[in-house]
This record gives sequence, structure tokens and C-alpha cells, in this order.
Amino acid sequence: MSAYWKVILDYDGTLTAEEEQVAALADKSLDTLARDILEVSRSRLEEDYQVACAALLAAPHQHWWEVNGLIASYCDEGAFILNTSTLQAMLRGNPDYLRAVTQAFPSAEYDPVVDCTNYLFHRHTAELDPCFRPETRAVLAELMAHPSFVPLVLTNSLGDKVQRNLSTLGLGEFVILGDTRQYEMDPQWGQWFSHPRWGRIQILPVDELHQVDLRRPAYYRALRGEMGSCVGLVVVADTLSLPGALPLVMGIPFVLLRTPYTPPWCLDFVAAHPLGHVLDELAGLPRLLTTLCA
Repeated sequence: MSAYWKVILDYDGTLTAEEEQVAALADKSLDTLARDILEVSRSRLEEDYQVACAALLAAPHQHWWEVNGLIASYCDEGAFILNTSTLQAMLRGNPDYLRAVTQAFPSAEYDPVVDCTNYLFHRHTAELDPCFRPETRAVLAELMAHPSFVPLVLTNSLGDKVQRNLSTLGLGEFVILGDTRQYEMDPQWGQWFSHPRWGRIQILPVDELHQVDLRRPAYYRALRGEMGSCVGLVVVADTLSLPGALPLVMGIPFVLLRTPYTPPWCLDFVAAHPLGHVLDELAGLPRLLTTLCA
């Protein structure tokens, strides 16, 4: 097969219904925090979590998942992202919590709060049973059988967890584009992108309240590494900032799956972009790709 497109499919939230898993993820994360890291009562932590979450949702454009001082994603872009953003706000906003997290993660790769929330996410999502969207198996089977498409599954997690979950679908082995670290922000990164309106940019304006920082070198390298051996790439995901904006400025088509939590500002931006496409249901992906990649 010499002429094919690589279809990069985000795992959490695109192939899975993360809105149905986030409550369990939050519960497990609070259990671990209360018992092993903060050593506070679980009921108190639950109250603090709910207060923090309400504050974020009251003005979501002012709150985000922060890594290395940069905005990795706005808090309202995903169900899992809201959980991570809430945990970070709760931990940073309480001096006692921040002190305990700093002691628990003394050699942080990013900073203690980010490392803590990364730890909670990866540990506890691995404990959750797969919760695929109803259309996932049929869509993956159709893409695998299509002569012009090679599906790759995109994840910030390690590939073994995702491969293990996908194996329950009975479709065989998948190519996993794992540990892509779409959230890994580097304020010193020297890569710039050319934009037809804004010129040389590292931050992509979205609207009056939102902008997406493009300084994501690990994800950039992952995308670049998939180029060259195919006709082109298409990225399919449920959020804009983490997996979607960088492909768009690199000239890669991006398909945004509309979910119960997708904010209007993401939908509007992607729908208006020359390389952007909004998908109302995952079941419609094969048909869209057939048109897009013709």
C-alpha cells in the first residue's frame, strides 16, 4: 500500500466516553490525595473540590491546566481536563495542600502540582474499565479495512494501557502513538509557525477570550515523525488546545468530535478554519474521511 493517509485518533474522549468515566476518576483521585498525599479527611477534600470546580466553571476562560507557566488547555475543553484543572486549582489555592504536594513530589519533572495531577490521572485511568463510545468498534473496523487509511491511536498515556483496553474490541493490534505529551509546554522552544493573518506566531488567537499556546515540542516531534511515509495525516480528537491547534498550524486537517462537553468557542473556531471539520457523531467519521482524503 503506497498511497494512504494516517488517521490519528485521540483515545480519551474520542474513542471513549470520558464524560461517563470522569466521576470515577475524580473519586479515585480524591481518595488517593486524602489518604496518601494530603492526609486530610475525604469529606473536606470533596467540599474543596466542588468549590474549586464551581469557581472554574463560573469563568472558564480565566482558568486552565497550566504547565511550566503556560496554558496547556482551558478548563472547559474536556471532562478529564476539567477534573485536572480543578485538582490543580484546589492544590495551588490551599497553602497546606501545596506544601504537602511539594513534599510528596520533591523532584518534579514540571512542578509538584502538575506532576501530582499527572500521577493521579495516569494511575487511576489505568484502573478504569474501558468505556468506548457505541460507534467506536464499527468505526475502527471500517478504517482498518479501508485501503486508503491507516488508523493510529493517539494518547498522552503509555501505549500498554491503551493497547490493553483496545484489545477488548477484538480487532487485533493497533498502532499506538503513545506518550505524546500534548500538555508538555516549553516557554523556551524556538519553533515558530506561519499564519496567513497573524504572521509568525507561537500563540494562536482563537477569539477575544481564548488563545492556544503552540509551544508543545514533544507533540510536534510526534506529528513530524509520522510524516513522510504517507500521503498525509488527519487528526481526530474531542478537544482543541491539546491535540487540535498544533496540527492546524502545521497544515494538517483536524476533525473535532462534538461531545456533551465541547464548548462553543472550540466548535466555532474549528468550523471556520479551512482545515477544520466538526463531526457531530463518531459514526460519520469514515464518510467524512473518504471525502476529505479524496
